[in-house]
Amino acid sequence: MGIELNHTIVPARQAEASARWFAEVFGVPEPTQFGHFWQVSTANGVDLDFDTYGDGGSFTLQHYAFLVDEATFDAIYTRVRERGMDHWADPGRQHSGEINRHDGGRGVYFPSNDDHLLEIITRPYGG
Repeated sequence: MGIELNHTIVPARQAEASARWFAEVFGVPEPTQFGHFWQVSTANGVDLDFDTYGDGGSFTLQHYAFLVDEATFDAIYTRVRERGMDHWADPGRQHSGEINRHDGGRGVYFPSNDDHLLEIITRPYGG
């Protein structure tokens, strides 16, 4: 077997609330509890294990990028806009309210409820 990413820990101010927020915005099944983690599974079998860190607010912010199909992009992007969430075409947050069209696909960046920078793309970069 080659190397496959199985899971990653997502630091959160409140694990359950953050996992539920993610599941709602991304339109995936409700999270499940595993020990003190709240897990959200992705279509390629990678689990996001939300974990409450420290005092509920002290952790390093991360960037998480998700490859999605066109219909899923539309659904997530619609929820982002309906919630009035900030979003950008670029990670530097210079092109507010826009999406990018890199490599013939679409992409957008937006903050999670814990201020991680999330990204959805319909084509892998360089592809």
